[in-house]
Amino acid sequence: MSEHSVDTSKRRFLVAMSSAVGGIAAVGAAIPFVGSMMPSARALAAGAPVEVDLAKIEPGMMLTVEWRGKPVWIVNRTPEMLANLAKHDDQLIDPASENAAQQPEYCANPTRSLKPEYLVAVGICTHLGCSPTYRKEVAPADLGPDWPGGFFCPCHGSRFDLAARVFNGSPAPTNLVIPPHKYLSDTKLLVGEDHTA
Repeated sequence: MSEHSVDTSKRRFLVAMSSAVGGIAAVGAAIPFVGSMMPSARALAAGAPVEVDLAKIEPGMMLTVEWRGKPVWIVNRTPEMLANLAKHDDQLIDPASENAAQQPEYCANPTRSLKPEYLVAVGICTHLGCSPTYRKEVAPADLGPDWPGGFFCPCHGSRFDLAARVFNGSPAPTNLVIPPHKYLSDTKLLVGEDHTA
């Protein structure tokens, strides 16, 4: 090799290594940029269906989960609670759940549910968006002797029974909303995915 000759193999090696390091740096810089365009886990969860373990809900108790940023109530209704539902139809605005916008078609029944023992309802009052409280006790002193158990909105006094149907004289114009849902098994509920899907 003369003193002016160039070692092309060394040059090729240096060019290849520089290209590889530059490529790695470009990928490393692109990952956070591409990642910033993907929805966050919280955003995905906000619209994604929510799986609920029903075995955790004792008879008469209520569990609240979040779906699409809203509270969803799951109430495990006792036989006594179910028996009381038919006793006050004459006091309700929409006892037969005829307003189709308030529930999926498969829940337009006296219990407003797929399985009578479980009520699944969005816990937001249809008056001005407050969250009613669960008042399962029958005839408490503050709600009167005719109270059959249900949900009471402390903001403006709307009352709903244990099928989330609104009582006459309440500021709320319609029943509480029943979200789409389906049962994956006897103890697993999926809120946010339609029963017919």
